[in-house]
Amino acid sequence: MNIAGHQQKDVHQETHLLKGFVSVIITVLNGEKWVNWCMETIMSQEDDTIREISVFDDSSTDSTVERLQKWSERFLKKSIKLIITRNTWGNPRGVGFGRNRAIEKSSGEYLCFLDIDDEMTPCRCSKQIQAAKLQQNAIIGGKFNRIPPDSTARFTKWANNLEKEKLKVQIYTSHGPTVIMPTWFFHRNVFLAVGGFCEEGKGCPEDLIFFLKHLQLGGEVCRVDDIVLNYRYHEEATTFTIRWETIWHIRLKHLIENVLCKPPWNEGFAIWNAGKQGKRLYRDLPEDFQKLVRCFYDVDAKKTRRTFQSYDPVMRKCGQEIPILDFREADPPIVICMKMDLTDGAFEDNIASLNLTEGVDYILFS
Repeated sequence: MNIAGHQQKDVHQETHLLKGFVSVIITVLNGEKWVNWCMETIMSQEDDTIREISVFDDSSTDSTVERLQKWSERFLKKSIKLIITRNTWGNPRGVGFGRNRAIEKSSGEYLCFLDIDDEMTPCRCSKQIQAAKLQQNAIIGGKFNRIPPDSTARFTKWANNLEKEKLKVQIYTSHGPTVIMPTWFFHRNVFLAVGGFCEEGKGCPEDLIFFLKHLQLGGEVCRVDDIVLNYRYHEEATTFTIRWETIWHIRLKHLIENVLCKPPWNEGFAIWNAGKQGKRLYRDLPEDFQKLVRCFYDVDAKKTRRTFQSYDPVMRKCGQEIPILDFREADPPIVICMKMDLTDGAFEDNIASLNLTEGVDYILFS
């Protein structure tokens, strides 16, 4: 998957920027039932930093655009310009395409991202612009309330409580970016440095691709500890169009290029979990990196003191025999293929007992 690199005509010229002000960026496809709630929360911001709302409508067939247009006059009374760009290219082009077009039409120095089915809390812009002014090379996220409250409890707990020092470390879990996309807020230069969002359309995790590219370029990640969003969970969300295999391979590629090919990992490493996930990681590694795997670690006594040997059905050959050892013998560096918060704390206790440092001695990859 390639990162889109569109030339930004206006935003490259500082004279066209609304210096110190914010453009809210929204893409929407058939979001009529959310429009009024979403717009009302923009209207209710406790400061006056928003000067634009740039919406890209991706071929809606409902009354989304008509409902948006009814807000134009109300926003003008607050000196906010509502810009609506419609897809004239035929079929829906996807979230990444829409975000790039909405940003191209905007002029704010700072960009605040919002999905039409979510609601900003009144303090959002005031809190996040303060952080963005201090860290102009950072993606600024924030905490959120989940709607309904009991949905995705494990994910919500992780995203809201992840230690700030791990925002650039715990980036390979199945949860995705360590600050969720609908809370993103950053200086326009962050967008320009990355070159835009991936435009491969439906099924593309454009936020994850952007996030990882930002980190590769030396970008920072920050989270304000205020609730900035009411984040809605429903079956129509675009998240459900993305296959986990796609996300797995994007994360694996980044892990190889940014961790495994560098010292001390390129001198050999271990995989924690001799079960399905650990073996999948091993099989999906390029052959040169498979050779770097010294051993597997596991907590299951039925697996330890044995060996694992992969088989390539295409080449019709067996791989190297790799010993499976007790986790208490763990010798870093280690790629840990375990999901957190699923074992009533047993997994986390096992790691803590070894006095290992995340991001240095081990990486979580789940």
